[in-house]
Amino acid sequence: MTKPYSESCDQNKEPILAVLKDAFAHSHRVLEIGSGTGQHAVYFAAHLPHLEWQCSDVAYHHGGIRAWLNEAALPNALAPLALDVDDDPWPVASASVDAVFSANTAHIMSWPQVQRMFSGVGHALNAGGVFCLYGPFNYGGAFTSESNARFDTWLKMRDAASGIRNIEALEEVASAAGMFLAQDHAMPVNNRTLVWRKIA
Repeated sequence: MTKPYSESCDQNKEPILAVLKDAFAHSHRVLEIGSGTGQHAVYFAAHLPHLEWQCSDVAYHHGGIRAWLNEAALPNALAPLALDVDDDPWPVASASVDAVFSANTAHIMSWPQVQRMFSGVGHALNAGGVFCLYGPFNYGGAFTSESNARFDTWLKMRDAASGIRNIEALEEVASAAGMFLAQDHAMPVNNRTLVWRKIA
């Protein structure tokens, strides 16, 4: 199978890795939600060999993810789990991972799906565990750039239920899932990496 390719994954992998090196320094098992092409999984697993990187996505994407994993042949990058945030329960045991990573997912989901993602992450994480969420976010209901405003319009034309999320709303659903915002990192191209931590 020809490996799928995402240009944005290539563009953002290094700045995200810089955040993950610190955020996941004391982690061991990471669940990635929405592994997509699989590019992030092999890059981060290769550069963070102390981690066991568990890919996951809807079954449609598994062939591409496996193509990247098979070529990389990394001992710490695991075959993808079939995981949809709408699943109940998730195929991950409660308190079974100490870190979760997800990139460019919150704005392509509906708001109820975002809520279910945070709830699922809260159940999957150990006490004190870390959830790193990458993407564009709004503050005080306002876009951080004109390009993000245009992107939000494009998203809503594609799917009216999607859109860039307000950080204040995310803080509410995170709190309901037992997490708090520990760090907020500015990233290139008007994106952020939000680091949530589960209350110990």
